[in-house]
Amino acid sequence: MSLLGRPLRAAVCAFLVLCGSVAAVATAEAEPSCHPQGRALRYVVVFDRGTSEAEARAAVTGGCGSTTIYYPQIAVAVATSADKDFAELVRPAAAFSAQAERLAVQRANGTSPARSAPARAGLEPTDPAKVPSADRTGEQWDMRAIGADKAREREPGSRDVVVGVLDSGVDPAHPELASALDPGKSAGCLTGAPDRNWAATTSVHGTHVAGIIAAADDGKGVTGVAPGVRIASVKVIDDRGYADPEAAVCGLMWAASQGMAVTNSSYFVDPWSLSCAHDDQRGVVNEVMSRAVEYATSAGTLTVAAATNEAVALVPSPHSGARPRSEGCQALPAGLRDAVAVSSVSEERVKAGYSSYGLGVIDVTAPGGEAGRCVLSTVPGGYAPLCGTSMAAPHVAGVAALLASEHPGYSARQLRRTLNGQATPIACPADYDLAGDGSQDAYCTGYAGFNGFYGHGMVDALAAVAPRRSSSNPAR
Repeated sequence: MSLLGRPLRAAVCAFLVLCGSVAAVATAEAEPSCHPQGRALRYVVVFDRGTSEAEARAAVTGGCGSTTIYYPQIAVAVATSADKDFAELVRPAAAFSAQAERLAVQRANGTSPARSAPARAGLEPTDPAKVPSADRTGEQWDMRAIGADKAREREPGSRDVVVGVLDSGVDPAHPELASALDPGKSAGCLTGAPDRNWAATTSVHGTHVAGIIAAADDGKGVTGVAPGVRIASVKVIDDRGYADPEAAVCGLMWAASQGMAVTNSSYFVDPWSLSCAHDDQRGVVNEVMSRAVEYATSAGTLTVAAATNEAVALVPSPHSGARPRSEGCQALPAGLRDAVAVSSVSEERVKAGYSSYGLGVIDVTAPGGEAGRCVLSTVPGGYAPLCGTSMAAPHVAGVAALLASEHPGYSARQLRRTLNGQATPIACPADYDLAGDGSQDAYCTGYAGFNGFYGHGMVDALAAVAPRRSSSNPAR
């Protein structure tokens, strides 16, 4: 984002070391002349912490926009504007629109950016009577790999624990999920503000993720890691597969407001098809996401996130208020300090070729499968196998829900420490030549107890429900 043509005062201000109060920015100059062009686009806008809602709304109005919602806890607004100069007018270097970014890409090369989740068109509403009733738990190698089949015999999870499925929506009629789904805590977040439109429409993704976490233990179909907990459908991925920053922020803030113990984020924030882009705009997105995840953590909600399927080496994303990194690949929200980042392994307990990785980013690993041996779970109308870190993350979210059931007083940080501490270490592979062509497909750094491929190791559901010991209560 070029600073050419901006006032000198704006150019010399460091990102997020903002100059003066919002009210001063809104009133120091004459009322701007608005020039709406085309449809209104959504923006996330970062303000100084402590900015009041009145000040934030005044700044948005002064920039030729309207406020959809303001989150005072993190000083982030979601706004709409049809003025192409809104990001400049409202506040230099603190507003970003994923929609505008995609339109710019499409104008430049005539192609559409990559989606963050697979979309399926033409889904029919689920008829519970037509969902196959055969027991398919024998096909769930993934559950056996983490000891979930044995763990649920001891502790299926508490109804007091709610896991937010931040995804494309959950099928409310699927018989494996209907009893677990809590409509009162579910919400749609596609506009950046919570509403009641949360059901799955064109994508199977959210329903598949939900089944891995909490599909019923009823002798039919599949069974989730924690079949006794409740889930909330929080729709942050739209029907084209995009997860925009305003939707992700809304999902995290909603989950925290509803007292959810855990959220699962099997997506990365769009519009970038790769997580290796660096500019002022990525700094805005990093700031709003880091503030939201940090707030959720402080409110007691643990964020579990997929490491992405880009097969790249990730670096940690900065915490809120810090300057964006100028090198390396980042994934949001997985790379954030307070998120539990999950890589994916095959049935052979080897990092899946598609899974991103990175020392200091990956916390734990879990089954995500490889082609021909994916993870079986619920989809609208029945069951289907899918592969990806999207499938690995909900295994971890399910184990975290078991921990929250066993230890109802644990904070989000305690849950994270316990997950990491109970994981089964997996050492770096001596040879990671997946293609058999004599070259390494990726390089694992670290040691057996903590490395870039597997973090602290394979998540362990059985350990999560093992009898308590006096030393098992980690410090806050």
